[in-house]
Amino acid sequence: MKTATLPPIRVAPDFRLELEGVLEQGETLSQFVENAVRTTVAKRKNQAEFIRRGVAAIEATQRDGSGIPADQVIAKLEAKLAAARLDLAQRGG
Repeated sequence: MKTATLPPIRVAPDFRLELEGVLEQGETLSQFVENAVRTTVAKRKNQAEFIRRGVAAIEATQRDGSGIPADQVIAKLEAKLAAARLDLAQRGG
């Protein structure tokens, strides 16, 4: 497969110096930029998949009616927090 180039980007001279200052031994600016782009592409794909799965889970919960109302969840969490605070107070904390 033939390679392609990414568009050149303009940066302020001080930023370019800062960037060159963090390159690892033997690493080129092009390698750094390619790695940054690959990392960002992977991150965005992961975020999109996470959102897709979350939306699918919400839809399934709504469709099945298997969800727990938020007020019940919050009440349980508040009860756990109150119990932990009481336990801490009884221990002298």
